[in-house]
Amino acid sequence: MNRIDTISSLVQTAHRLGRIAALATGNTSPVAHWRTLSVLESEGPMRVGELAAACRVTQPGMTRLLATLVEEEHVIRVADTVDSRAWLIRLSDKGRTALDAWRHELGEALTPMFDGLDDDDWAALDRAADILASRTTASTLTKATA
Repeated sequence: MNRIDTISSLVQTAHRLGRIAALATGNTSPVAHWRTLSVLESEGPMRVGELAAACRVTQPGMTRLLATLVEEEHVIRVADTVDSRAWLIRLSDKGRTALDAWRHELGEALTPMFDGLDDDDWAALDRAADILASRTTASTLTKATA
């Protein structure tokens, strides 16, 4: 397998793994909910349009989603110090707690799929996770879309 195929396979498998985990948890929140909270966690406060673009949804769709997230107190609106006419959306403490709980729930749901892996396999997965994390920081995302 060449490098392009390997990266493509990783992306496809990650999507499939995410779908399997979401189904296994029985969590009824839309994936866009968790993706939005994750983006805010990694990127920090953002304007609605920037957040919509980062989450790959329309601005009206993001506005509807944010209404739910604000109601659930998972995000808060804060004044933009650069432009007093604008607002930023920020992850709240309650949202961070919910996101952490959801991630733990995903891990618990998927753990049985990995029963029987030996220490070498776990070391390989740990290393792969570290590599992927180092390559998907905010700065690398900015470079990829530039």
